[in-house]
Amino acid sequence: MREGLGLLVFLLCLSVVICSHASVPVERTHLRQLSHHRHREKGKEGQVLHRSKRGWVWNQFFVIEEYTGPDPVLVGRLHSDVDSGEGKIKYILSGEGAGTIFVIDDKTGNIHATKTLDREERAQYTLTAQAVARDTNKPLEPPSEFIVKVQDINDNPPEFLHGPYHAMVSEMSNVGTSVMQVTASDADDPTYGNSARLVYSILEGQPYFSVEPHTGIIRTALPNMDREAKEEYNVVIQAKDMGGHMGGLSGTTKVTITLTDVNDNPPKFPQSVYAMSVSEASVPGEEVGRIKAKDPDMGENGLISYRVLEGDSADVFEVTTDSQTQEGVLKLKKHVDFETKRAYSLKVEASNLILDPRFLSWGPFKDTAMVKITVEDADEPPLFTSLGYIFEVQENSPANTVVGRVHAKDTDAANSPIRYTIDQHTNLDRLFKINLNEGIIQTTKPLDREAMAWHNISIIASEARAVDPRQEAKVHVAIKVLDINDNPPEFAAQYEAFVCENAKYGKLIHTISAMDKDEAANGPRFLFELAQEVANNPNFTVRDNRDSTAGIYVRREGGFSRQKQDLYLLPIEINDNGSPPLSSTNTLTIRVCGCDSEGTLQSCNVEPYILPAGLSTGALIAILACIVILLVIVVLFVALRRQKKEPLIVFEEEDVRENIITYDDEGGGEEDTEAFDIATLQNPDGANGFLPRKDIKPEQQYPARPGLRPAPNSVDVDDFIKTRISEADYDPTAPPYDSIQIYGYEGRGSIAGSLSSLESATTDSDLDYDYLQSWGPRFKKLADLYGSKDTADNDDS
Repeated sequence: MREGLGLLVFLLCLSVVICSHASVPVERTHLRQLSHHRHREKGKEGQVLHRSKRGWVWNQFFVIEEYTGPDPVLVGRLHSDVDSGEGKIKYILSGEGAGTIFVIDDKTGNIHATKTLDREERAQYTLTAQAVARDTNKPLEPPSEFIVKVQDINDNPPEFLHGPYHAMVSEMSNVGTSVMQVTASDADDPTYGNSARLVYSILEGQPYFSVEPHTGIIRTALPNMDREAKEEYNVVIQAKDMGGHMGGLSGTTKVTITLTDVNDNPPKFPQSVYAMSVSEASVPGEEVGRIKAKDPDMGENGLISYRVLEGDSADVFEVTTDSQTQEGVLKLKKHVDFETKRAYSLKVEASNLILDPRFLSWGPFKDTAMVKITVEDADEPPLFTSLGYIFEVQENSPANTVVGRVHAKDTDAANSPIRYTIDQHTNLDRLFKINLNEGIIQTTKPLDREAMAWHNISIIASEARAVDPRQEAKVHVAIKVLDINDNPPEFAAQYEAFVCENAKYGKLIHTISAMDKDEAANGPRFLFELAQEVANNPNFTVRDNRDSTAGIYVRREGGFSRQKQDLYLLPIEINDNGSPPLSSTNTLTIRVCGCDSEGTLQSCNVEPYILPAGLSTGALIAILACIVILLVIVVLFVALRRQKKEPLIVFEEEDVRENIITYDDEGGGEEDTEAFDIATLQNPDGANGFLPRKDIKPEQQYPARPGLRPAPNSVDVDDFIKTRISEADYDPTAPPYDSIQIYGYEGRGSIAGSLSSLESATTDSDLDYDYLQSWGPRFKKLADLYGSKDTADNDDS
C-alpha cells in the first residue's frame, strides 16, 4: 500500500513538471495553425494576404487518475495576447465534462478538475476554449478544440473474464502437451509503464501441469496420466501485473482439467466359465443368458464385440452384442431337446471394436470365456421381473404400511396365475406379510431402525395351477428402515469424574461426549447444559464446546472437603440436532479426591478421615484377625451340630413317619397271597368292616369317625368310592404325601365280572395263545405262562 501511494505521488509530481515545461512549444505550434487558417481565409476573399498576430496561448493538458487530494487539480491555463490583465477578457469552456468535471476561471483562464477521474472509465475528454469580451460577449478569438488526457496508475488487478475454465486432455499424453490457454485482462494502460504487463504462474496442480509465464498456455508436466486412476484435476492459475515483481496486483482463476479416455485397456471377463440353462420349450431367437467383459475405457474405446469361436453348439446358439449394456447376449438358434442332449458348451471371445496403434504392444485387446448351457425340462417355475428388490419404509410406521410390491410371471404356455408367500425362515419375527395374489408387502407391526436397520426376506412365487408344486421362484427383498428422531442422546460412556479437594475455580475436571442411536442427521451436534433443577449449581458448571463435547468445570471457590461430602451427582441435559429435537438428563458422578500440590490424584477413599485418631494400623489388623477367628469358630460349631443331628428319614418299623418301604426280595406274582390282603377288594362284604392301614402301626389307628356308617352289602360302587375318599380326607393319621387308593370291586351284579387279572390263572379261557411263540424272545415269557396249560394237557393225554 505504501509503495503504491509513493508511486502515485511521484507520477503526479512528474506530470506537473512535464506539463509546465512542455506547454509553450505546444501552444505556439497550435496557434500557428490557427493563424495560418485565418490567413488562408482572407486569401480566398481576394484581400491582401498578411500574417496575423498570435491571439492567445494555453497549456497542453494532462491529469492523473484517482487523485484524492483536498483541493481541485489544476489542469492548465488559458491566456490570450489581447488580455491586458484589466479583466476585459472572459474565458469560456465547453465540451465533454465542462462545468461538471472541469471548471474554468473566466478571468485568469485556469482550468481545474473538481472530481476524481478514472482512466478505465474514460481515457480522455475533448473540450473547446474561447476568449470573448466581457461586456459584449463578442468573440475575440475563434473557438479552439483541445484534449485532456487522464494519466494511468496501477489501480486495477488482472482479471480472468472467462473463468472458471474447463479443459480436456487425453490420458497418457506426452509431457508438454498443450491443454488450453488462459488469458487475463488488466484495465490499466498497457502503453504506460508495467501496470498491464502480466506474468502467469500455477498455484495448484503441480506436478501434473505447468503454465507458460507470458502466454498462459497450460501444458502437461507428467507422463502416463491414467484416467482410470484419476479423471479430474483442479488447477489454480495466477496472473500478476508489474511484470510479476513485488507490489504488483494479481488475480487467480480455477481450471478444471478432465482426462479424456483412450483405448489403453483390453476387455476382460470377470470369470472364465459361465453356467446357463435353457428350457426345452424355448423357441429360436429367445435369450438364453448374458455375459459381459469389463472394459474400464469409455465411449467408443469401451465398445466390445462378441463372437463364438468354437464348441459343439456353434450351430445351436449365437451371441450378439447389446449396444446399450455392452453385454454378450446368447440366443437360441435351434430347438433343444432335453431327452436328446442336456448340456452344451461353447467358447466366446470379446474384443474391442476400435484399437489404438500406440498401445498395441501392451498385449492383445481381447479375452475368451467358456459358456456351459444346461437344458431344462419344459415345466419352468415363475420368473420375477427383477433379480432383487430394494424397498424403504419409515421406522415406527403403523401396521399394514405398504412396503412395496414384487411381481413374477409364469413363463410356461399355461400362464398360470401366481401366488406369493414369504419364506418364513427369513421372516422369523413375522414382521412382514404379503398379499397372496397381488404381491404387495406390508408390515405387521412398527419397525425400529435402531434394532435392525435392514431386513432381508425372500419372496416365493408359485403357480396357482402348477402341475409340480415344487416349481417355485424365490427372490431376495431388502427392506431399509428409514430413521426418525426417536432416541434421545445419552452419555457416550459411564463417566465418573474426580475433583481434587484443592481444585481452584474454573478448573476443568472432565470432558464428556454423547451418543445417539439415531443416524447422523438426527444426532450430532449435541448441546450440553445443566438440568433446570440444578441450573445454579454452586459447585460445578458445564461449558458446551460446540463440537458435541462439553467440559465440566469447578464453580466453587475454596475447594472441597471429603469429610463433609465425598460424592456429587451432577444432572446434565443433552439435546440432539434432530427434528424435532430430543433431550435426556444424564447424571455424572463426581468424586472428591486428595491430590498433591501438582494436582495428581493420591486417594479417593474417605475412611482415613472418619476413623478415630487413636486406632493405629496394628490395632486395626488385630481387630480384623479377631473377627476372622470368631467366624471360623461359628462355622465349626454349626458343622458339628449338623453331624450330630438325626437323619430326616428313619427306617425303624415303629416310626409313624415311615413312608418308604424297602423290599429285598421279589414278589411271588399272582399266587403270592401273603404280601397283601386283596380279599376286601374282591369281596364287597369286606367293606363293611374297618380295614387296617398297612403304612402305620395298628395301635395308632383311629376308629371310624362318627357319622361314617359302614357300607351295606348292597352298596353301590359310587357310594363305596365316596366313602373311601371321605375317610382318607378326614383321617388324622393319613400321611401328608400323595398316596394311591386301589379299588378292584366292579359292583354287585355286574355282568362283566371282575376286570382284575388276579386269579386269572385258574379261570378257563377259550383263547389260544400259541401265536405268542412266533413273536420272538421278548414274548417268550408270556408264551410260557399262557401256553403252559395247553402244553400240560397235551402231556397228560
